Formats: sequence, C-alpha cells, structure tokens
Amino acid sequence: MGLLLGIDLGSQSLKAVLLDERLALKGSGRRSYAIDFPRPGWAEQDPRAWENALGPAIADALAAVGCSPGDVAALGIAGQLDGCIPVDAKGHFSHPALIWMDRRADASLNRVRHRLGTRRVRTLTGANLDGTHMAPKMRWLIDETEAGRRAALFHQPVTYMVERLTGVRAIDHGLASTSLVYGLIEGGWVPELMAAFDLQPKLLPPLRRSEDRAGRLHAEGARLTGLPAGIPVAVGTGDDFSTPLGGGVMQPGIVADVLGTAEVVGALDREPRIDPSALTETHRYVGDRFHYIENPGWVSGGALEWLRATLGIADFASFDRLAAAVPAGAEGLLFLPALNGAMTPEWIAGARGCFYGLTPAHGPGHLARAVLEGNAFGLKDVVMALRAMGVAADRLRLLGGGARSDLWAQIRADATGLPAERARLADASAVGAAILGGVAAGILPDLAGAAALMNADGPVIEPDPARHRLYGELHGRYRQLFQSLKPMYGDGTP
Repeated sequence: MGLLLGIDLGSQSLKAVLLDERLALKGSGRRSYAIDFPRPGWAEQDPRAWENALGPAIADALAAVGCSPGDVAALGIAGQLDGCIPVDAKGHFSHPALIWMDRRADASLNRVRHRLGTRRVRTLTGANLDGTHMAPKMRWLIDETEAGRRAALFHQPVTYMVERLTGVRAIDHGLASTSLVYGLIEGGWVPELMAAFDLQPKLLPPLRRSEDRAGRLHAEGARLTGLPAGIPVAVGTGDDFSTPLGGGVMQPGIVADVLGTAEVVGALDREPRIDPSALTETHRYVGDRFHYIENPGWVSGGALEWLRATLGIADFASFDRLAAAVPAGAEGLLFLPALNGAMTPEWIAGARGCFYGLTPAHGPGHLARAVLEGNAFGLKDVVMALRAMGVAADRLRLLGGGARSDLWAQIRADATGLPAERARLADASAVGAAILGGVAAGILPDLAGAAALMNADGPVIEPDPARHRLYGELHGRYRQLFQSLKPMYGDGTP
C-alpha cells in the first residue's frame, strides 16, 4: 500500500512522520527554525525556513525506517493556523508570515467594531474579534505594506505549503473558520464580514474539504520534498484540528488538551454552540459531522521553556524533578499564564504573566511547580466554559510533546477532576495530517475509521481527591488575582 507521510508545520519546528496503512509509526524526522520578534507584539517567520526544513525532515523519517522516497504513497500537511502570507500571482511570498502570536493587527479592529460590533462577529463566525486572526492581519498588511497592497492572494502557512508543492490553491473549512470572514451557518465566506474588513473573496484560496485531494506533487514540490512527482497531497488543515484527529478524537465527551508551545483545549459537538463568556471559539472540524469548540491556546509550553532557559535548567526531565519535589500549591506561589496576552480566564491582549506570593523561601522548584499549576488552571477555565455551554467533557486526552510527562498529566487530572489519558502517538498533528493524506489518496476509507485506530494508549491517570480540593481553592485565588490586576492591563497595542 505504501507509506503515509504527515507533515506538521509547527511554530518552532517542522515534523515529518511515516505511518503504514494500519497507522503504526514507522519513522519520524524533525527540523527546527526560529521565530523573529522584530518589535514588541510582532512575530514573523520566513516561509523559506519551512521549505528548507521540509526535505531534511522527510529524509530523516525515511532513513529511520530504511525506506526510499518511492515508498511514500500519500502526503498530508497540517500546522500552525492564524498566520498570514501575501503572495503574488505565481504563489511567491512578498512579506514574512505574520504567525499566530503576532498581535500588530489589534489596533486595526476598531473599524469592524464600529461597523458590525463584537457580538455580531461572534454570532456569524463563532470566533472572537481578535487581531491574531487572519482577516485583521490581511487588513493590516494591505494598509501598512506595499506587499499587502500588491498581493494577489493571502495564504495561511498550510495553504502556502500546499500551493508550493502542488501549484493548487485551497483552504479547508477548519482553517477558514478561524479567519473572521467565514460563516459557520453559511459554510463559506460571508459578504457582510468581507465588507467589514474591506476585503474581497478573491484574496483567499477556494474552499475545499480537508481530506480532499488538493493535487499531486509537481516538479517543484518534488524538489522541495525529495519525493517523486505525482504523489497525492491532501488539502490539509490547521494543527488545532489535525492534532485531535491524530489523537483519535472523533466523538463528543473527550477534552483534547494539546501540550505544545501553546496549550490548545477543545471538545467536539454536533451543534455550532457559541460561548457567551467568549473564552472559547467555535470552528469547523475535519469531516462533516462536528464543530470543534476550543480555546485556541495560550503560551503554555512556551512559558515552561522560557522559565527553563531563564533559570538555566538543563532539560525538562530536570525541570520535572525540581517541580515534583515541591508540594501541590507551590507553598502559596501562583502564576498567571499570560506571557503574550491572556487567553484564559479571559481574552485580554494587554494582560501579562506574573508570579504572585514570592517569599525568600521560594526557589526554582516552586517557580517550576507554579508555572505547571497556572497552566493547569487555564485548562480548568476552559473545561468549566465547555460544561456551561452543554458540551460533553468527561475525560482529558493529552496530546503533544508535553503529554509525555507524568507530572504534567497528574497535575491536569488533579486540577480538573477528570481522568487523563494519553494519545497513542505524541506527534498527533503530523499523524492527523498523514490520516488526511491517506483518505485523500484512497488508502484509508474515511476519517472515523482511521481515528478509531488511534485510541488512547497506556494507563489512565486518575485525579487525586485531596489535591483536587486543594486546586479548587487555589483556582479561585488564581481567578481573584487575575481580576485584581485588570486595572493594570493595557490594550495590547505594541
């Protein structure tokens, strides 16, 4: 049958996985790249960094399994969403990608608030009127740069890479539903939203299903990947959706908790429910049956990496040992996970992270424990919001690199009171991309059947009742701290 190749175009690295037709992992590869922060609140990447990482990561995956490029039968791409890249008529980029954490477009939202209002935008799109989304970034690029004014089209990172490999322009409904110009009920671009942002539909790729075949590798795609031309390539989707898919989430009741640079938390529901608290957004999921109701992520793993580097801790195994030596509650130390603006317990772009309760008795282990617990309180915020909406939330499924840590898993189970289980494969976004490629090529029959092969693996981590009670009290203090600091938050404008 050949191998299924999945690519995860992440924020800090590109990952490649090779699966057989039973979705067993055969090999993997990875290449890292940098994020540029030219000004406060700005975050960019050169798309050539993704292209340069692609071939070597695939070569490493093939070498790991001892296969040749001709053994690859299908390719799927998933990755970071909410990016924005202007391209010319031939698909060549003309400005660095404004990636998901870039907030320069926040200041340009006033015109949309005036024309439609925040509530109307949420009713139509299921999303918050926030400058991290694609449409505000398109508007900023057009208003502020020559590249934006001359652009023939704007891509997200995944759709950019698909065009580079196949010459085909396409965007799936999941990525489109994060743009702020896609209507959940209409299932397409909404003229009222386009007019509010002064945009034209021709500036966006045509809509397709994520599991459709976008095209086949052409000559340039073969050069970039090191694979033979002609391999089918799926339309693909954002990592918010490919990761739960790769973790086997195709039914309600499972809260997918993705522990990466950002912590993305969501659950499936058949209805396009809108969160009155605005903590979660509602997006289209892969396939045709479900909507994905999620908080699209706060800087969680990124906060841990920042603290690890700041304190000079050698690695995350050492980080965990330090944190585990400190009792639950970090002896009164609290951390707000808002290093790049708050996404929980509220969306406030101008909020910033902080430690509260420091004393001379606190050391590196307390700081490490407090950051782990603060992020778990953010998870609890989202679980509470999902349940308030009537979305089933019965258990956690931990995905991403952070899911490997026993300590992180136990803290999350204790904070939420929900049993936690791990996905079968940690790099679930790339696995989900491979599944999309397999369905697009006709190797896998459908998404539901493929997801059933990816059921949770290993023992279930049960919450400890005593720690759950303690974390309930501390979560209340965390919320009180957030509210107390509100007068100090700015608007997030760089």
